[in-house]
Amino acid sequence: MPDYDVIIIGAGPGGYVAAIRAGQLGLKTAVIEKDELGGVCLNWGCIPSKALLRNAEVVSLMRRAEDFGIVFDNLRLDYGKAVDRSRKVVGTLTRGIAALLRKNKVEHVKGSARFVDAHTLTIVSEGAPEGRALTAKNVIIATGARPRAIPGLETDGRKLITSRDALALRDVPPRTVIVGGGATGCEFAYLWNAYGSKVTIVEMLPHLLPNEDEEVSRLLERSFTRQGIGFLTGVKVQGVEALNSSVAMSVQQGSETKSLEADTVLVAVGVQGNTQDMGLEAIGVKQERGYVPVDASMATNVPGVYAIGDVTGVMLLAHVAQAQGVLCVERIAGKESPDLKYEYMPRATYCHPQVASFGLTEKQAVEKGRQVKVGKFPLSALGKAQAMGDTEGMVKVVADKEYGEILGAHMIGPEVTELLGEMSLARLLEGTTHEVGWLVHSHPTLSEALKEAALAADGQAIHI
Repeated sequence: MPDYDVIIIGAGPGGYVAAIRAGQLGLKTAVIEKDELGGVCLNWGCIPSKALLRNAEVVSLMRRAEDFGIVFDNLRLDYGKAVDRSRKVVGTLTRGIAALLRKNKVEHVKGSARFVDAHTLTIVSEGAPEGRALTAKNVIIATGARPRAIPGLETDGRKLITSRDALALRDVPPRTVIVGGGATGCEFAYLWNAYGSKVTIVEMLPHLLPNEDEEVSRLLERSFTRQGIGFLTGVKVQGVEALNSSVAMSVQQGSETKSLEADTVLVAVGVQGNTQDMGLEAIGVKQERGYVPVDASMATNVPGVYAIGDVTGVMLLAHVAQAQGVLCVERIAGKESPDLKYEYMPRATYCHPQVASFGLTEKQAVEKGRQVKVGKFPLSALGKAQAMGDTEGMVKVVADKEYGEILGAHMIGPEVTELLGEMSLARLLEGTTHEVGWLVHSHPTLSEALKEAALAADGQAIHI
């Protein structure tokens, strides 16, 4: 008999959630992790970056304290203490995961795993004389991803750095170039700009956050300009040269070549799956472009071997990995679990203003041949936003013209990442703009913008 019903390789957000759910379902489970529980997301990604971004929000608020009748002298910022706070948050959550694994009778095995066959793994731990063999009916690969290596932009951990390197810095670079205007690039741009860095984002596509609705991207660009964050879009990096104490970067924008000089270059242009040194080739697991393709049940082409999270290359987001992990073990356990609809997975960027969305943009809906109606509500017309002194942004709803089916929601503004759940739930329950418009919201709240945008799609908005 195998040692376990399920073994999960990797204890990131997908892996540890899959392990906990498997334990809840009564499956004998082990999770193998060579580093810290929580993976990159908890230790060197989502959580520490959001803790630092909270610090940046406080700093930004202090810089405009006079707007609220608060005057003081000698503001002193200690970025090192902000980093210490972020590491404390990480430690608290890591210990919490360990406790949850114990509570659900999941064995945590420290080490690296390599396939002997589809149901047998050897575990190598640091300092151990020889590998330990474990067997399982089912193995789930949840090894995540790492920053993609870009020719000509090879990182060295000093002048050219990854986001993981960036989170370990205790001082903000005076001048920064960020290659990549996606979520990671925009978040670090806001963070470092708040602490006084001169930041320039370099993005190959026409807009920052190029996967978002174009109106939202333009509003973010306008906000970044007001904040003093520089950006160049539609550009290609031609080369990077290390100088004595800085870095010179050459970029091409149309027919024009520009030179940028910075103390640090953050390379934030995507990731590749962690599939190396696992023996996947030996057991015949198919790989495509550095990722492990899976079916709707998260199964690979090899029976009994599954994959979840970033290693699959499907929407590289922590909450997607968690949803995949739950679905995977539920189907292993024989439970009915609905297919995941990736088109409607939420997306969030935590710079300021925040950006949150799901579903089709207006342009995508039209390109798919849908007849649409659009409702928009500016936060400047919202009482709570005015009271907060934070009125940048809007809520935009894209809906089917005839029936009001919600096809997408796109938001930019303060704390809009917390607002997205209501629209996502309405979509899950097959709600329409009419029903969102009927819902009564507390006043004054930011969530009133959702109601007003839904009403606006039907020409019934009250406050615009």
